[in-house]
Amino acid sequence: MVQKAKILLVDDRPENLLALEAILSALDQTLVRASSGEEALKALLTDDFAVILLDVQMPGMDGFETAAHIKRRERTRDIPIIFLTAINHGPHHTFRGYAAGAVDYISKPFDPWVLRAKVSVFVELYMKNCQLREQAALLRLQLEGGGKGGVGGKEPAGLLAELSARLAAVEEQAEALSKQLDDDSADAAAVATAAHLERKLTGLRRALDALEPGAGTGGSSVPAQN
Repeated sequence: MVQKAKILLVDDRPENLLALEAILSALDQTLVRASSGEEALKALLTDDFAVILLDVQMPGMDGFETAAHIKRRERTRDIPIIFLTAINHGPHHTFRGYAAGAVDYISKPFDPWVLRAKVSVFVELYMKNCQLREQAALLRLQLEGGGKGGVGGKEPAGLLAELSARLAAVEEQAEALSKQLDDDSADAAAVATAAHLERKLTGLRRALDALEPGAGTGGSSVPAQN
């Protein structure tokens, strides 16, 4: 069973959170509410999120300050942030949002379909990265086992075949996602994240190929996954 991704919704107005939940419910992911910047930061201490939808205008800690805290933490600095705001103070205000680390800046009222489409891209990228980390962990176990009976009771050849099949599925999905991003002229941040994912997939495939029988003695370690 594929684990659902978590999406963090941050807004001090309950009606806005309810509206976001209605828009994003079709994605069938786990939606987590936070009614303040402090509450959002607390949620980020324990859970991993695919994307954060963050209201700019909040009493106390506003969206900009909340984003700054998120980007300072090593655990959360790479989580995409989409700013939502009901006001528009012009280019300077928008620039401040991007400077705070946002991947997008959307003014209310926004098109529900557009918001859902943007969030779905980051959810897909998150899921692919999770799958990739799982494959890398299995591959490292195989390498550390050194062919001594395999991992989890499986023989090395059988485990390699399973890893290769799983990796092929992720590669196929990542390729389809990259084509979709190209076709839709998606956000630069999403395109860059997809390209980074493809580079990690390439490194993992090379390491896996090096373990195949007859591949020689090279490739005895897994490339670093940045």
